[in-house]
Amino acid sequence: MAKRTVTLIPGDGIGLETTAAMQRVVEAAGVDIEWEVAEAGAHMMDSCGTPLPAETIEAVRRNKVAIKGPITTPVGTGFRSVNVALRKTLNLNVCLRPVLSIPGAGGRYQDVDLVIVRENSEDLYAGIEFEEGSKEASGLIEFCKEHNAGNIRPDSGISIKPISITASQNIVRYAFDYAVKHGRKKVTAAHKANIMKHSDGLFLRTAREVASEYEGKISFNDNIIDAFCMNIVMDPSQFDVIVFPNLYGDIASDLCAGLVGGLGIAPGANIGPEYAVFEAVHGSAPDIAGKDICNPTAEILSAAMMLDHLGELEAARKIRDAVRAVYAEGKVITADIRKATCSNAPAASCTQFTDELVSVLEKMA
Repeated sequence: MAKRTVTLIPGDGIGLETTAAMQRVVEAAGVDIEWEVAEAGAHMMDSCGTPLPAETIEAVRRNKVAIKGPITTPVGTGFRSVNVALRKTLNLNVCLRPVLSIPGAGGRYQDVDLVIVRENSEDLYAGIEFEEGSKEASGLIEFCKEHNAGNIRPDSGISIKPISITASQNIVRYAFDYAVKHGRKKVTAAHKANIMKHSDGLFLRTAREVASEYEGKISFNDNIIDAFCMNIVMDPSQFDVIVFPNLYGDIASDLCAGLVGGLGIAPGANIGPEYAVFEAVHGSAPDIAGKDICNPTAEILSAAMMLDHLGELEAARKIRDAVRAVYAEGKVITADIRKATCSNAPAASCTQFTDELVSVLEKMA
């Protein structure tokens, strides 16, 4: 395949280390990528006055595909989240989080294989909020009282939860199309429609309507979100592709990562009609930044997702196979995995772990 240019956003904290490791692994897998480095995060405040410079957005738009390290949103900047700003600006309406057991990673189960599909644009994360004591909050409280919608205490802050037919159709259809493309069998919609009848109820109704278009191809069921949380912990094998409104998907994706070993091995992607941004979903871990002890696995597996997106399927497979081989052997593992597995092996540095992956990939060539 022709050489591709990808925007690389190293981010903050350990992002410099994890993205450097990722680049080495992608190169060892035989993929020729030109990396256009763009900056975002708390470290940009002094030089740019914003954690998300316009040049970074333009770099993603120019190349269509980006991969990023963890980003810290500085306190008091007006940004609720740099990640949320990226999603909104680039219309990245799908958050995709595969959850797959890796033998040797210390997961509680050895056979988890499911995919989280999370709506990324609305719900309580739409950012429509009114501060306690504000004129707007008082007006909404009075409006609800006048229309018999319920009584809200006068000292309340208020967040609005919009759920639209359009966004619900888009995310559920994406989940079903993903299931068809990847040979999956079932889609589950998670919701709280029994309580929030006009928001989650709309989501569930829309999910059922979309599901009818795939009848005979992909099976469908739904779970109330609290029941889902219990069911996924008791028996993850009953789930395949799960589609969520925004807030539940955010919570459930971290819960599911905990089933297989944690956020250190959890890849992710934010995908829209025009652009895609791949990312490790863990934090920037400033306390260990620069010490060469972080685990780059999530960033590396996110790169494998990126390569799938770019059509480099064989290279993506090699990277996943190499990760599984290194973990299964258990000799070169980072400190977090050593702790999770109660291993007696000495903790490997980020560099040593990456060296081992590169060595395995070179033997595959």
